[in-house]
Amino acid sequence: MKMKKGYAACKMRLKRQIIRRVICGVLCAALLFSAAAPVFAQETSAQKKVAMSYTAKSALLMEQDTGKVLFAQNETQALAPASLTKLMDLILIYEAIDAGMLSLEQKLTCSPYAKTMGGSEIWLKEGEQMTVEELLKALIVASANDAAVVFAEAIATTEQAFVERMNQKAQEMGLVNTHFVNCTGFDEEGHYTCAQDVAAMARRLMTQYGEQITRFSTIWMDSLRGGETELVNTNRLIRFYDGATGLKTGTTDAAGHCLCATATRNGMSLISVIMGCKTSDDRFEESKQLLDYGFSGFTVCQPQLPEGALEPAAVARGEQTQVLPKLEQMPQAVVRREEAEQVEILLEMFPDLQAPIEQGEQIGRAVLRLNGEEIAEQPVTAAESVGELTFAKSFGFLFRGLVGMESGKTTKSSTENGISQKSQG
Repeated sequence: MKMKKGYAACKMRLKRQIIRRVICGVLCAALLFSAAAPVFAQETSAQKKVAMSYTAKSALLMEQDTGKVLFAQNETQALAPASLTKLMDLILIYEAIDAGMLSLEQKLTCSPYAKTMGGSEIWLKEGEQMTVEELLKALIVASANDAAVVFAEAIATTEQAFVERMNQKAQEMGLVNTHFVNCTGFDEEGHYTCAQDVAAMARRLMTQYGEQITRFSTIWMDSLRGGETELVNTNRLIRFYDGATGLKTGTTDAAGHCLCATATRNGMSLISVIMGCKTSDDRFEESKQLLDYGFSGFTVCQPQLPEGALEPAAVARGEQTQVLPKLEQMPQAVVRREEAEQVEILLEMFPDLQAPIEQGEQIGRAVLRLNGEEIAEQPVTAAESVGELTFAKSFGFLFRGLVGMESGKTTKSSTENGISQKSQG
């Protein structure tokens, strides 16, 4: 009987231990879930703000000046680009203008091959001539395929040779998933790019040739041939989205409806890429959602150094003991609006500076930090050169100093003698 009671008591204690462990496990799980829940909710909320109604196969949002990616979805997926191809055309065209190969007033001639392009075009005739400026307008505003081929032939003789240059430039730029087969964007096997690469091409154009590009990309309606050929911008955002500055549409059967849009508000410029939408309305609506998300949620932060922070830095073994620092541009970073007040700016000068120091040589840096993490920096450079103080130079300085002292004594003595003689007279 006693054995049964002991067994029962032991069994009861074991049950209680098991129950206690189960309860502890449930409580721990609950605590872990409650700690993780805000992060999960935040990510879900961010996704809903941007992507809940997306039909695009891939999307990306980038701040133009810093290149910071603010949102990305399937951004490296290889897709048919349609006329987004012409972003690379424009890079090579503006490089040719910079190199003096082309000028805006120069006239180019339409070849028999360029005349046959079809699709979006300005109906160039064989032998017809237009200026580079007119053809740029046709290419950027109306996405004219015939104009694209005229440029390709003017720069590289044939479209195929031009395409080779396009692929070379893609490699030089470090594009991750891009290969061109033509300069127009027509669907062909092996012709593809991705949203990340499209944004990189757009950024190259807008940062290096922004003024020249927006001169055409912000046109809503215009004409060629003395008003005979009407041009209407294929990018509807130019008319209906506040701050829109460009840039390129694209549509083919394989690519669907694509748009690389650029816009600027309150000093911040954004690049959005939408690829593979089912309808034209979708690409414009989803581009607006993406841009709205960027403008409402982020800001460019560029705090200023306190007055007098850039003090002369000590230099060892130099002809002078200090060097003046110079900061060409304050560092800037794109941060969430609610985090802007938390950004700190710090000035870090290199320790133990020694001559010689060349003008423009980096001697420190200005750093932006957010929550202890570095988010941007700019170099601090020497505003002047500081030569090394060698033994010979040291001896020379000493000799000149001694001579100067003796000269001063002689002058003083002469002056005193003159005064004495005058007094005697």
